[in-house]
Amino acid sequence: MKCPFCGHAETQVVETRLSEDSGFVRRRRRCSACDKRFTTYERPEVSFPMVVKKDGRRIEYDPAKLRASLALALRKRPVSTEQVDAATERIEEKLLNLAAREVPTHQLGELVMRELKKLDKVAYVRFASVYRSFEDIDDFKTLVDEVR
Repeated sequence: MKCPFCGHAETQVVETRLSEDSGFVRRRRRCSACDKRFTTYERPEVSFPMVVKKDGRRIEYDPAKLRASLALALRKRPVSTEQVDAATERIEEKLLNLAAREVPTHQLGELVMRELKKLDKVAYVRFASVYRSFEDIDDFKTLVDEVR
């Protein structure tokens, strides 16, 4: 690590601490040339796959869109924010574990449906009815029968 004061390339780690939420590591460092101390923060760089839309466009994964989709399906349902946060984390973990550069929207949609099915059956049916673009009432009835 380069010293921000004198630019010397060699520094020593004096102290290391994990953050409260373990999202990053805080390190106190000392420059071996000028003897000044400074703090660095290290956090992992996470790269989500690109999302491939049905029309072939590629867009960046947006966690806000995922959260908004879940919130819309779960609107006025008895599901806590903590449960939604946990579901979001599980979906994102599965995306990262795929280790793919791209993920089609249908695969992302299936991950969301799996989580919604565990959280709330009504939210699952809401999301699935829009996601699967039901054409008639029989498609909807089949889904409801599947949930029962």
